[in-house]
Amino acid sequence: MSGRHLPAHIESVRRFNRFYTRHIGVLQERLLDSAFSLTQARVLYELAHRQGVTSSDLRRELGLDAGYLSRVVSGLEKRGLVTRARSTSDARVAELQLTREGRGAFVPLDDASRSEVMAVLEGLSEPERQQLVDAMAQIEALLTDRERAYLLRDPQPGDMGWIVHRQAVLYAQEYGWNNEYEALVAEIVAKFVREFDPKRERCWIAERSGRVVGSVFVVREDDATARLRLLYVDPAARGLGIGGRLVDECLRFARLVGYRSMTLWTNSVLVDARRIYERAGFQLVEEKPHHSFGKDLVAQVWGRDL
Repeated sequence: MSGRHLPAHIESVRRFNRFYTRHIGVLQERLLDSAFSLTQARVLYELAHRQGVTSSDLRRELGLDAGYLSRVVSGLEKRGLVTRARSTSDARVAELQLTREGRGAFVPLDDASRSEVMAVLEGLSEPERQQLVDAMAQIEALLTDRERAYLLRDPQPGDMGWIVHRQAVLYAQEYGWNNEYEALVAEIVAKFVREFDPKRERCWIAERSGRVVGSVFVVREDDATARLRLLYVDPAARGLGIGGRLVDECLRFARLVGYRSMTLWTNSVLVDARRIYERAGFQLVEEKPHHSFGKDLVAQVWGRDL
């Protein structure tokens, strides 16, 4: 490393680390006044939000030493919170799952975490909240593997037209849908812009190397229900986890502003999107054949509680 300002930058990063670890309470022996350490809580979080997770998955994604992770998981097993089950796709692999007691222990921990973040955000104005979230996204993007790095941001002028264009092009190329679909997307986007409620609705744009590569919307269905709409990931950016991240952001926002459930409409041919929804905890509610966009399709409604 080189650079005239590097020593000062190092101290600035260290100062921020000291501030932030104290601010979010990770120096305490137990997280959020619970019976769990930070690592234990993170393992419970991963198992509560994903299926088919192995110890190898956790070790790789959390950057933990194998021996340390093994002790953490074993401790949670002894407390009856985690169990192991053979994978249905590979009998040689053991998947980790939360028990009923584990899910019961995670709920108050998750609620406490959400309440703590809510308390922080309530002390800021709406522009300040957005500035904080954008800054965090920028830090995450800069410190991520540069080949996989991307950031999420609010829409800028021109993005809405881009969404309509890319949705229409993608579904015409990959599924042969006609311009009826482009008209539908244009109507959805126009309604969002005209009737946008910043307290209950949101759009995220995924950007990579200065290029827009994804988007998603959360809109109000009713006071208790949020609707996820128009999830899109550019083919050139698939495999980076952008789709799952966009859906996670939708769920997080919906919980934060007080929705109790989320619904979405899709079609059975969109296999990759359905896998993302399943991994995020959505369940198929109903399906019905229809003829739209020049094709015979099967419409599906998916939903989940928040």
